[in-house]
Formats: sequence, C-alpha cells, structure tokens
Amino acid sequence: MQPRTITATRYVTPLREGGSMPAIVEADDDGMYVLKFRGAGQGPRALVAELVSGGIAHALGLPVPEIVLIELDAELARTEGDPEIQALIKASAGLNLALDYLPGAMNFDPVATQPSPELASAIVWFDAYTSNVDRTARNPNLLVWHRQLTLIDHGASLYFHHGWDGDTGGAGRPFPLIRDHVLLPWASELTEADARLTALLPPERLAEIVDDIPDAWLQAEDAFGTPAQQRVAYARYLQQRLALPHSFVDEAQRARA
Repeated sequence: MQPRTITATRYVTPLREGGSMPAIVEADDDGMYVLKFRGAGQGPRALVAELVSGGIAHALGLPVPEIVLIELDAELARTEGDPEIQALIKASAGLNLALDYLPGAMNFDPVATQPSPELASAIVWFDAYTSNVDRTARNPNLLVWHRQLTLIDHGASLYFHHGWDGDTGGAGRPFPLIRDHVLLPWASELTEADARLTALLPPERLAEIVDDIPDAWLQAEDAFGTPAQQRVAYARYLQQRLALPHSFVDEAQRARA
C-alpha cells in the first residue's frame, strides 16, 4: 500500500538522542509524527532504507508505526532559534519521511518485556534479511506501546546500498552482525519463521514496496542510473536474497548455537 503524503505545519521539538536529529512535527492532518530529515548526515539513502525495510516489516505483519511521506517547507526554519535546526530544515526542504508518533511509548527492557519465540524469531529473521545493524542491546530500536513491541528506526538497514553501483552479486551473503541482535536469545523458531515469512514476500510484493521510493531520494551524487533503474536493482537484490539459499538464516542459527 502506497504511503500517504502529508505536509508538515509545525516543528515541535528535536529528538537529540538520534544521530540524525529527527524531530517531532505536526502535520496538516492534525497528527504528530517523527520526521526523518533528507538533509541529515546519513543522506537520502537512510530514508530509502526506512521506507523499504518498513514496507517489508508491514508486509510480514510485524508491528511498525505508519510510515508517511512528508513535505517540508524551508519557511519553518524561520521560527527556530537553533542555527543547527535551521540549517537542517533548509537542507531538507521538499519530500522527507516520517513515522507516526507513539505518545507514551517506552523503550524495550528485556527484563520487563520478554517476546514470544514466534515474534522474536520473526524480528530476527527480518533484521537478518534486511541487514539491519541497529537492533542490539546497546541500541535496540524497540518500543513498547500499548504492551506491544514496536519496531522503529530502520535507516541503518540495507547498508549495502551506500556507495552501491547496482550490483546484486552480494544478495546471498550472510549477515554476521546478527550475533549481536537483542532478541536472538528468544529466537528459537527461526526455521519456522523462515518458511512462513518467505512466503509473504513474493517478487511482486517486493517490487511494489520498492516502487514507492520517490525519485527525489534516488538522485544523490553517488547514484547509478535513473531512479527507475535503481528501483529495479533494489527489487532484484531483495528478490535474489530470498531465491538463493538463506545464508542469513543459517548465520543466525549458528549465532544462537
């Protein structure tokens, strides 16, 4: 399902704990969102990762906040006194990405919240498939909202695409960093998760998810080809990663052992 496009109407407050300094903003639908800036240090590729990995998580039935595309007017910078925030807003004028703000959500604490083996296995499988380096004990990127685990912040996933030339030869590689996954101790049903989740991502579904990437995010200086050619390369990589032997699952199972 294609994400909605909304417009930011008010900058509320920065979230300085994030490396890219995301912000809570209000939008023209009266909702509150966590905005990820295209002009932040990680660049538009981080937004591509957020959109694609978030779309995959949604297709797998994993709990993720709604993802929207959000238009940002540089004029919003005029009301901000912090020069750093002013510069970030101006550098991000145009189309950005935002996640539904979850008021009252708490950070994941493995002592207080222990996921079921089914859910933990699904999340570990998803993060291994998307090569997400940010789901560790130090930085779990998990919230508990209405007593449910919720996945956030996927800008560090798909890390292969930084400096990428479109080559899909690495699609079958394992993901050794899965050994640091915060939920790995509970992921005792990886074999079952592999069969169930793979079936939810047929090639046409992956192509639909990738087709949602805006052209504006695929025109960086290090980009290869046209936006359409880049979307084809993303879809091919993700499809091949499932068509080839699942070394990323084998790696997770070895890490558990």
